[in-house]
Amino acid sequence: MTQRHLHPILFCAFLSLGIAGCMSLKNIETMPADESETTLTPRASTYHDLTNLPKPKGRIVASVYNFKDQSGQYRPSPASSFSTAVTQGATAMLVSVLSDSGWFIPLEREGLQDLLTERKIIRAALKKNNTPKNNDEQLPSLLAANVLLEGGIIAYDSNIRTGGLGARYFGLGVSGQYRLDQVTVNLRAVDIRTGQVLSSVMTSKTILSQEVQSGLFRFIEYKRLLELEGGMTTNEPAQLCVLSAIESAVIHLISDGLKKNLWQLRDLDAMDHPVLKKYRQAHAPARLTSTNP
Repeated sequence: MTQRHLHPILFCAFLSLGIAGCMSLKNIETMPADESETTLTPRASTYHDLTNLPKPKGRIVASVYNFKDQSGQYRPSPASSFSTAVTQGATAMLVSVLSDSGWFIPLEREGLQDLLTERKIIRAALKKNNTPKNNDEQLPSLLAANVLLEGGIIAYDSNIRTGGLGARYFGLGVSGQYRLDQVTVNLRAVDIRTGQVLSSVMTSKTILSQEVQSGLFRFIEYKRLLELEGGMTTNEPAQLCVLSAIESAVIHLISDGLKKNLWQLRDLDAMDHPVLKKYRQAHAPARLTSTNP
């Protein structure tokens, strides 16, 4: 009997597919199952910086009415020409970030009309008999803010950088490509009494998309074609990048306010805190140089 050996082309094909699979093995292992459990939203490194800020002398009462999408960008066709490129829930993100920072006491302003309606219902119940115990006391006045936080998502730029690399020999090929998008947010603190803009910062976060592919296209013999393909595509969630940009903006706002003596630390020696030092050094970005003679 004669022994049959694996065709060299098949061996190379399986080898290339294995290499492509190993390049994305980490992503494959973390792919959710069909019935995956609900988990907390993953956070970037900026969240660790946010929650490790030194404590303030006193928390700042702040209100956020609307932190909306001002980029005007929609998802490119043919995906959708009606869906926006970025999340419309940036206000909820900002309120959550302010609360997690430990520096602010955010007030409910986005749903202010709903809050006022509920207070009217309670006042009406006070005038009647058999009022529930949770509604039998006079309502206190709503808390007023010291600082108004304004801004929004001001830009979304697609394909700010693209690239790739590939090779093909004898019908066997491996290729990879990537694309970078960028989202920019603006956050400013406004004095309620005077309307003066106390501090304003802009932060940007890139959104990475990458693809790895390998394949084989080869005629083995007459009327017999061998074709193999494999690959993996990963895309950073745009909403998580927006969330990271907002977290960075809040930290920069705190750092800039400390520099301008708008608010103070509980421990004055904490000005050399690693997180504050890191963001203070990055607060003044390098300027573009002019090429005009």
